[in-house]
Amino acid sequence: MRDRPGTPPRPRRGAGVRGTYERARRAWDRPLTAYYLILGAGLLITVLGLVMVYSASMIKALELSRPSTYFFRKQFLAAVIGAGLMLAASRMPVKLHRALAYPLLAGTVFLMVLVQVPGIGMSVNGNQNWIYLGGPFQLQPSEFGKLALILWGADLLARKQDKRLLAQWKHMLVPLVPVAFMLLGLIMLGGDMGTAIILTAILFGLLWLAGAPTRLFGGVLAFAGLIGFLFIKTSPNRMSRLGCIGASEPGPGDSCWQAVHGIYALASGGWFGSGLGASVEKWGQLPEPHTDFIFAITGEELGLAGTLSVLALFAALGYAGIRVAGRTEDPFVRYAAGGVTTWITAQAVINIGAVLGLLPIAGVPLPLFSYGGSALLPTMFAVGLMIAFAREDPAARAALAMRRPGARWKTMRRRVTKRPSGER
Repeated sequence: MRDRPGTPPRPRRGAGVRGTYERARRAWDRPLTAYYLILGAGLLITVLGLVMVYSASMIKALELSRPSTYFFRKQFLAAVIGAGLMLAASRMPVKLHRALAYPLLAGTVFLMVLVQVPGIGMSVNGNQNWIYLGGPFQLQPSEFGKLALILWGADLLARKQDKRLLAQWKHMLVPLVPVAFMLLGLIMLGGDMGTAIILTAILFGLLWLAGAPTRLFGGVLAFAGLIGFLFIKTSPNRMSRLGCIGASEPGPGDSCWQAVHGIYALASGGWFGSGLGASVEKWGQLPEPHTDFIFAITGEELGLAGTLSVLALFAALGYAGIRVAGRTEDPFVRYAAGGVTTWITAQAVINIGAVLGLLPIAGVPLPLFSYGGSALLPTMFAVGLMIAFAREDPAARAALAMRRPGARWKTMRRRVTKRPSGER
């Protein structure tokens, strides 16, 4: 009814801050929120990463006497293949994902062994973790080791949980920890400390999700920390990286050159950056501008607004992964979703923390964002895996079914037939 003349207008229902908050909370709690967050954040990070790879790698390509689009074209090809993998993973049933666990682990271990064979493996930036495929293409099997450990570990822990064996510490640790240490050993043979740290974080994430007791969890953490300390202490290169935390000067022998120029790039960006393509640091000042330090070029060209946008996308992806892992009743989905979330979140924190000067430079790429097809392909498959898990939620499955035109039309017809004969 309309208000009578002279009476004050009625306040609209849900108006004000409280109404806005309630509407936002209801929208946030919808069944498809995690599905859209994973799909949207994953695609946006990848697309923005392609743009920044093109901008950050132009000068590097010209220095190598290559076309300015050389690195972009390779990354774009990897993104197209990765999109196919993501679509395939998002459509696979959970049983097929579990069936892939053992073949993927066996294939990854075989390739990681081949890396150490002279004439097959090749060294890049001092790390023997690559296989030459011919032409301009190389493969880093250790990147696929992250995905393999997650799928295999999730399947192993899920089967043991079904048999109620996880209450015994032996079943929780064996064979998960020995296999993980075998992968870590193969990685460390090539000297790649950064990938080893990510794999260790995945292992701890799986143990945490499996409900490892505090003493057991602390013991494994202390042992891994001791091994890591020994690897760092015995390597002058790693010790110098540790000494560059918070550095504001390049130091003697320019040992902190990369860390300091990363800070210079971020500081010169201001609020909104110098403009896309207008970076100064990528002109030979900042090493690895399109890989490990692409976040610094993003801050220089897109400013604080650009870097905060990237952080918000990773936060959304991490929240959605936690939500999927927390709401499922399937133990395999919970372990796999938690493992993927740990992987992407830990790697993003380590990469960005190194660029900000808060952590030592570990040499790991920013997931979905940095240049590198070997890193992009398994990560996009993992995002597709998360999309599949989000679709498997019963409420999300019902909501997706209702969005189909045929299902909505049948529902509307059913509602019409239930109305009384005299109702319009």
